[in-house]
Amino acid sequence: MLTIRNATLADGRECDVRIDTSAGRIAAVGSTLTEAGEVIDADGKLLLPGAIDAHVHFREPGFSHKETWETGSKSAAAGGVTTVVDQPNTDPPTVDGPSYDEKADLAAKSYVDYGINGGVTPDWDPDALFDRPLLALGEVFLADSTGEMGIDEALFAEAVERATDEYRVVTVHAEDADLFSADATERDADDYDAWSAYRTPEAEAAAVERACEIGAEADARIHIAHTSTPEGVDAAKERDATCEVTPHHLLLSRDDYDDLEAFGRMNPPLRSEDRREALFERVADGTVDIVATDHAPHTREEKDAGVWDAPSGVPGVETMLPLLLEQARAGRLSYERVRDLTAANPADVLGLTRKGRIEEGLMADLVLVDPDENREIRGEDLHSKCGWTPFEGMAGVFPELTMVRGNVVYDSGTFGDPVGENVRS
Repeated sequence: MLTIRNATLADGRECDVRIDTSAGRIAAVGSTLTEAGEVIDADGKLLLPGAIDAHVHFREPGFSHKETWETGSKSAAAGGVTTVVDQPNTDPPTVDGPSYDEKADLAAKSYVDYGINGGVTPDWDPDALFDRPLLALGEVFLADSTGEMGIDEALFAEAVERATDEYRVVTVHAEDADLFSADATERDADDYDAWSAYRTPEAEAAAVERACEIGAEADARIHIAHTSTPEGVDAAKERDATCEVTPHHLLLSRDDYDDLEAFGRMNPPLRSEDRREALFERVADGTVDIVATDHAPHTREEKDAGVWDAPSGVPGVETMLPLLLEQARAGRLSYERVRDLTAANPADVLGLTRKGRIEEGLMADLVLVDPDENREIRGEDLHSKCGWTPFEGMAGVFPELTMVRGNVVYDSGTFGDPVGENVRS
């Protein structure tokens, strides 16, 4: 047993939490619990359910020079993320039984729990995929001809129907390449804003609408990944889809290209400051369901290129919760909203009924932070293999302790042992 005393929860309640470490579950939550086993004094500290990052690319197999399950999951644990969902565009892509098994073997090195999403390509094997403990389908590219795994509407509809039959969510990368701006491709390689001009806001909103229409025909659960515009969010919510927003779309805009250069290239791209502010409003007011990182690391050497040659993607799994907690510390979000965006709502969207809340009987995935202690974010201090961050110099409130199913995996700079399990096992 382990007892956390005098903790403050996101809703302001002060309470004790008892953990059955042998079962990995929360045994009791109350105001005056009798101490049992080891005791952690959390007076003045905030205790949160571990964050669930519904969208990461840990790069293995195939791209271990960018990230590995070990380095990515350490970065997650140090940032208060206790569950990650890995996307299928690895090498080989996770589209059949052997590719799933290869990724699952590598994920055994994880310091946090994980789910594995299956991908959809013309040669995917749905029978083999759904025979495995698959969490969801995604990141499925709808009508994005520049995506590595782009598919047409007929295959998308087939995949949606199959996922519905298997009671699985479909996570959609929604950009319509027909609405990209060809004129933008004439701009110079050092004009980094050209990437945002090329992949237009209209391309996102149109693809969201079409994905939701196809999903409605199959009565499917559609989840829109990395929604970058207020129009995209509104299109999703008007059609009963869930959606996620990334920290980079929430806190960065096209105004930041002067500093970021190609390190700020991602898909979908950064938007205008006005759209960023409108997106933040929808996150703060409860419209957006979750925040997820689309953690997609590349090396410095790969990103140090012209806008048309650099790969798309930025790291973010370690900084998501710290950045949101800093917004709460500054009064721009409530701690309850941070909890819901990063834990309770992702658990609901993904059907992880034993995670996402601090309640008796649920998994003891917990994060302890001092809400008044922030520090400057520096890439050299983070644990992702890529060693850089688009949030360099911004402030974050980082965890002191991260616990996965009652196991301490991170404690003030020191890591425990890998304990990650497949959430569908």
